[in-house]
Amino acid sequence: MDPNKRPDDMVRITTPELARTFIDEQVAACREQIGDKNVLLALSGGVDSSVVAALLIKAVGKQLICVHVNHGLMRKGESEQVVDVFKNQLDANLVYVDATDRFLDLLDGVAEPETKRKIIGAEFIRVFEEEARKVGDQVSFLAQGTIYPDILESDGVKAHHNVGGLPDDLQFELCEPVRLLYKDEVRMVGRELGLPENMVERQPFPGPGLGVRCLGAITRDRLEAVRESDAILREEFAKNGLEGKVWQYFTAIPDIKSVGVRDNKRADEWCVIIRAVNTVDAMTATVENVPFDLLQHITARITAEVKGVNRVLFDLTPKPTGTIEWE
Repeated sequence: MDPNKRPDDMVRITTPELARTFIDEQVAACREQIGDKNVLLALSGGVDSSVVAALLIKAVGKQLICVHVNHGLMRKGESEQVVDVFKNQLDANLVYVDATDRFLDLLDGVAEPETKRKIIGAEFIRVFEEEARKVGDQVSFLAQGTIYPDILESDGVKAHHNVGGLPDDLQFELCEPVRLLYKDEVRMVGRELGLPENMVERQPFPGPGLGVRCLGAITRDRLEAVRESDAILREEFAKNGLEGKVWQYFTAIPDIKSVGVRDNKRADEWCVIIRAVNTVDAMTATVENVPFDLLQHITARITAEVKGVNRVLFDLTPKPTGTIEWE
């Protein structure tokens, strides 16, 4: 039987009862696989890695070593939430690495989107590798948040590779307890494991994080403006019933300034772009019809509360022709 093929008779996890059954089965399977050895996990704070972490904590406790790398490109409060949930609430064996300066120094002056993505991806692997080497002689397994769509989309390739391409001398046996689940099932399991709702329902978030929403060359002040404006947008969508209704929404700030007026003086400041889209498969997307009075309210808050911003734009472009992200 192919371990990377979901059995035809596997029941879709649609209820808490089915989720609990799955959790019990995987806890037993992980204990059998891992035994008394240790397991390493790159914990991003995304739903997949968070559910795997919670499942393995239940199965093997402190034998799980979670590494959370803060690359300085996370949304507001996300790294803090990872530490609070996993270290403070679940008592996880958590290694927190603040690599903000390291990433932003490497990205200084880099404007080309693909180059930014490659720098961020390669440096993440380097940081994780350094942490893996510190505990390498104690670790036998690498846990990953691979889910079934990853296997389908990569024709089985992803499931056979370590996270992001660790070097040959740092190869571990894989532990992938949710690899046969679809995203909605992973969320259901996460709820039953007691993860916070905003972590379970976390929106899709690009690996490079806010690095591809601070358009062009990243500067610390503009990156902070992206983070603060995004937090306002998410807060207002949550308060107005759009949080679970809209598939993805975020702000982006291009590397241009426009003329504005602040305190009766000319103000050359950035503009914030709001993007809110719905999609089934991410191949095509439609724009959410956000109520105009809500957009006006969000605009008023962003221009008043986010330093260096004097203008807010709403992106009306479906996919195609515009991709969901700007970079």
